[in-house]
Amino acid sequence: MLQKSLIRRLDLITLQLFVAVHEEGTLTRAAAREAIAVSAASKRLMELEEALGISLFVRQAKGMTLTPAGETLLHHARQMLFNVEKMGLELGEHSHGVRGYVRMLANLSAIIQFLPEDLRDFSERHPQVKTDLEERPSAGVIQGVLDGVADLGICSIDSDIKGLHSVLYRQDKLVVLMPAHHPLANRSSLAFADTLGSDYVGLHAASSINMRTHAAAREAGKLLRVRIHVPGFDAMCRMVQANMGIGVLPQRAYELFGRALGLTAVPLTDDWSDRALIVVVRDEALLSPVSRMLFEHLRGSF
Repeated sequence: MLQKSLIRRLDLITLQLFVAVHEEGTLTRAAAREAIAVSAASKRLMELEEALGISLFVRQAKGMTLTPAGETLLHHARQMLFNVEKMGLELGEHSHGVRGYVRMLANLSAIIQFLPEDLRDFSERHPQVKTDLEERPSAGVIQGVLDGVADLGICSIDSDIKGLHSVLYRQDKLVVLMPAHHPLANRSSLAFADTLGSDYVGLHAASSINMRTHAAAREAGKLLRVRIHVPGFDAMCRMVQANMGIGVLPQRAYELFGRALGLTAVPLTDDWSDRALIVVVRDEALLSPVSRMLFEHLRGSF
């Protein structure tokens, strides 16, 4: 019954008003923002609460605040309004010859090392297909594909893919980044445990490299002494150059950013330093034609 009531009575104008009330704090200001009479706005909110069978706001003398149910609706309402706006923009592109969109999420390692050339080649073969790429940590990539935010994603193979379909994309090698004068810089290879006497420059907490290095330190019975966290490989290289510590990054990222700064990279001997990246989708059979083209392109790039 609730589902039928929502289909009949839930409309975008009411959702936009609901979000406005939350953001403005009062019905009067929200109604003015949305160019709706206060009485009409009040009626819309009452009908929305009746359709849902729950209270969305706590009405107070100084304004309106969301109930727990209202917080839940706010998340979905914003997503729906965003999707509608994006749909309008994408449909408008078709009048300019764009044949389709592919929404894609990828972790930092894939974006820095491999995707620029792979997406360039895809774009040259399919110039009427537009790709929307967003960077997220591997866990965020998986959740985004599950939630339908993206058609496909690229993440580390050691991630929990939660039932998504996956294929191999690329492989990379992790190395220890350090100044040329560091005591370990003349080694041909290193076990990660041998580096734990040094301070580290770490990536952001959600990155797979950050989680893997912390786990490896715990396995060695030590703590990873992270002096500073940085958002990307280029920032890591600059911090290492400034003697803030050493770091772990992919070999190709070192070649792109670290070598020019006079830094040294020593390969790790640990099994986990040989990594694989995978492409994940919800269901290969349900991909749109343009998403399938990109999926096949990336799968064949290894």
